[in-house]
Amino acid sequence: MTEQSIRFEVDAGLARVTFNRPEAGNAMDRAFMHRIREVAERCAVDDAVRAVLLTGSGRMFSVGGDLAWFGQDLATVGSLIKEAAGQLHEAVSTFARMRKPMVVAVNGPAAGAGFSMALLGDYTIAAQSASFTMAYTAAGLSPDGGASYLLPRLVGDARARELMLTNRKLSADEALAWGMINAVVPDDQLQQAAEQMALRLAAGPTQAFATVKELLASSPLVSLETQLAFEADGIAANASRADGQEGIAAFLGKRRPAFCGR
Repeated sequence: MTEQSIRFEVDAGLARVTFNRPEAGNAMDRAFMHRIREVAERCAVDDAVRAVLLTGSGRMFSVGGDLAWFGQDLATVGSLIKEAAGQLHEAVSTFARMRKPMVVAVNGPAAGAGFSMALLGDYTIAAQSASFTMAYTAAGLSPDGGASYLLPRLVGDARARELMLTNRKLSADEALAWGMINAVVPDDQLQQAAEQMALRLAAGPTQAFATVKELLASSPLVSLETQLAFEADGIAANASRADGQEGIAAFLGKRRPAFCGR
């Protein structure tokens, strides 16, 4: 399945999603935002997909919304952005809630909605040359793409406010030190390192990973006792599944498990 603005392919349980407008810094126009929603839905519902790898082509991860496209008709730009953001936000929600892990490989500068999308990884790895800038208020705009929800949970309220109000540019090393990403590697090692992690997750116990994501999402919202009940339900359900039983048998047999994703 191909499309100009976003490349999408599935192989060996791994969906590779690549922003593909390098000539525009992988900026997001209407077609891009509609397409990312479609791709996110496919990743979520396709049983052949057991993990997702999201990255950009060219030297940018994504500069965010396409201001040249937004500016074509300033009289209607508000409604235009509202409709496009709705598509992007459906994609963000789907990626965040899907029952599969996602690796994000930030291959270069991530700004605006590109920064927001970089926050979606269950595991995020950045090239040494990558950088992160909110950028919105520099154009008189405010954040979208889930940044105001995701960023404070990763770096805390004070740092999130600083990034959004001042548009401070974080280097990859600073983003790592702030706990925003998981790893930084030399530029020429990014794709190999990201692929290795994504394929490892794609070969893992998909349903157990899904339970991990659900437990972490519920944890800030409920009491300890409620979370303990969720944990008991989750581990019991996974022990009854094919991968749970394979994992237990492999441990007892002192061999490597062969997970099937069920």
